[in-house]
Amino acid sequence: MLSNISIKEAEQLIATVGTKVTVHLQGQPGIGKSTILQSLAKRFPTHTPVYIDCADLDLGDLAMPAMNHEKKTTSWYPNERFAITEDKPTIVMLDEITKACEPVKNMLLPVMLERRLGAVNFHPDSIVYSTGNEVLDGVGDSMKGHAKSRVTTVTMRSPDADEYVEYGVANDHAPELLAWVKQFPHCLASYQDKAQSENMYIYRPSEQQTAYFCPRSGTKASEIIKHRLTLGVDLTMSALIGTIGEASARDMSAYFNLSDELPTRDIIQTSPTTAPIPKDPSAQIILVMRELMAIESKHVKSWVTYMQRLPMEVQALFGTTISESSKASEVMNEPDFTSWAVENQKYF
Repeated sequence: MLSNISIKEAEQLIATVGTKVTVHLQGQPGIGKSTILQSLAKRFPTHTPVYIDCADLDLGDLAMPAMNHEKKTTSWYPNERFAITEDKPTIVMLDEITKACEPVKNMLLPVMLERRLGAVNFHPDSIVYSTGNEVLDGVGDSMKGHAKSRVTTVTMRSPDADEYVEYGVANDHAPELLAWVKQFPHCLASYQDKAQSENMYIYRPSEQQTAYFCPRSGTKASEIIKHRLTLGVDLTMSALIGTIGEASARDMSAYFNLSDELPTRDIIQTSPTTAPIPKDPSAQIILVMRELMAIESKHVKSWVTYMQRLPMEVQALFGTTISESSKASEVMNEPDFTSWAVENQKYF
């Protein structure tokens, strides 16, 4: 039984051995496998990121024969999508390779094993990895034995609620959605967990589902939620049901009213000692998520003053999450936050 790894562990594995070993990431649909290319591109800024949608390719999309009339021979010229002729290293993601047609899979085998396409070699510092779903997911994935020996297959799990919130804060997800995930972490569970047999939020391959919640559909839902005042109640609900499923959409909608009743950021900044404190724990979490995405160094003093009027577990949520976010240095270097963190370090 393959052990499951996190998205950060998957990135670390690829970054460490990816020039010599092709890591094949398998995992359920929509859990973030494809987003690793973005994080690797930031990690290796001198590399060219290359996304190859294997399921959408035919054999002629990889390379084409070119004639050498003088030598009376032909050569394979790689498709420019591989960026193989740029004389610089690349990060090649062979996405959904287990759904590709067999001729495409065969043509890509030298890429996976030798870092070569046709007769053209990749830059020696190039990184190659591949992705696909698990066979049990029921979406048509397969890999033959001779191909499996060319890769290192690892199973990537869905992020847990804390990992998802960290990603959502960094990518400007709607605070209502992040608060809902934090309160209902089982929305990120796996159908392979027998305890989740009645979980109505998640992907279930044994059923015909229009939509379900996963990190990918959550990202789309966030955009709908951020425009819900323009869309109106009914249209927002219809769009969410078609994005994350009815169970998730209806349960999440309860958070919208809570969000609308929160004190504004302006009131908190100007009157941190008297600004209203929401009584509902879910509203308090939405408030923290909202601040995590918008806070600036000039607002830290007023926010810390206000935050200390919230329950300690909510304060700890802010402290833990901000320490992992891209705004960590901006906030944590402020004296007011530093003093609070030192005084309350036992809570997070």
